[in-house]
Amino acid sequence: MRSIWNGAISFGLVSIPIKLVNATENHAVSFRQIHTEDGGRIRYRKVCELEEREVPTAEIGKGYEDADGSIIPITDEDLATLPIPTAKTIEIVAFVPADRIDPLQMGAAYYLAASGTPAAKPYTLLREALKRSQKVAIAKFALRGRERLGMLRVVDDVIAMHGLLWPDEIRAPEGVAPDTDVTVREAELDLADALMDTLGEVDINTLHDDYREAVEELVAAKVDGVTPAERAPAGDGGGKVIDLLAALENSVREARTARGEDPEGADSGSGAVAEVTPLARTSSRATPKQVGGKKSTSTAAKKKAAPAAKKASTKSTASRATTAKSAGSARKSGAAKKTAAKKTTAKKTTGTGSGRRRASA
Repeated sequence: MRSIWNGAISFGLVSIPIKLVNATENHAVSFRQIHTEDGGRIRYRKVCELEEREVPTAEIGKGYEDADGSIIPITDEDLATLPIPTAKTIEIVAFVPADRIDPLQMGAAYYLAASGTPAAKPYTLLREALKRSQKVAIAKFALRGRERLGMLRVVDDVIAMHGLLWPDEIRAPEGVAPDTDVTVREAELDLADALMDTLGEVDINTLHDDYREAVEELVAAKVDGVTPAERAPAGDGGGKVIDLLAALENSVREARTARGEDPEGADSGSGAVAEVTPLARTSSRATPKQVGGKKSTSTAAKKKAAPAAKKASTKSTASRATTAKSAGSARKSGAAKKTAAKKTTAKKTTGTGSGRRRASA
């Protein structure tokens, strides 16, 4: 990697020759400005306002604009005479715990590479001292014409430096927070906690720039002269949250489904997942909820009355069957008696007729 600055780390009376190397790179897709009518490239030219001609880089210097608009020339020789001890030195001024550094202050990151074999021993000494103390070093250094603040820390076996903003460059967040009184309920906090637990942690190395990939696919399609594939429209991030609790509940379910878990809260893997109790919705047909692990009075009464009603219904059916049976027996008994009476009458009639025939004879 190409170095962008050469100097030394000043660690008390110890001097460590180092080279400054960019630790990050920009992968964003860049565009050029063009004339939309003919596709011609739009370029910015450096033109002198007095001579109205383009000026080469070799003829361009620095100047400070005064309050009245006049320009005061400043040369590199003028700047070189300034007593800046950090012009070629990263001067360590303190060692502090890492949590003392506000992330708002952190800027560009650099790797500090030992410059030559003699720098290896003091470089390793500073690196191991930072590791053992679990602290970071606060330093001053000069880069690109201005003095800056930096933080040195250990990354693997390398000392890295983060550029820091000066404390007076951090703006106070005045007027940014909501200016209305908002009350957050425990149920909402519980659901928010459940959502955070469900989303869990992520390996940051697996994250990538979806927008950059889409732009690259679009450019490739344009080059090949084909119609770019349509993508699903992105959701509207400015919509209103009508029901915060419902939104949280749905978010928890979707997150669990995406992770291959039971959306209702059952966790098939190791580690407990926070349980979410669905909150009651206001409705005239709302069913009684369970309270304290016991069922509601009306539901329990209905279930308790069900066996009794069933038993009474069974008894009623048995009683009707018995009555019907008795009625049938009575009908059969009556019919039998009538038949016997008819037989007796017929017998008597037969006997009387025989007697009359004998007497006649």
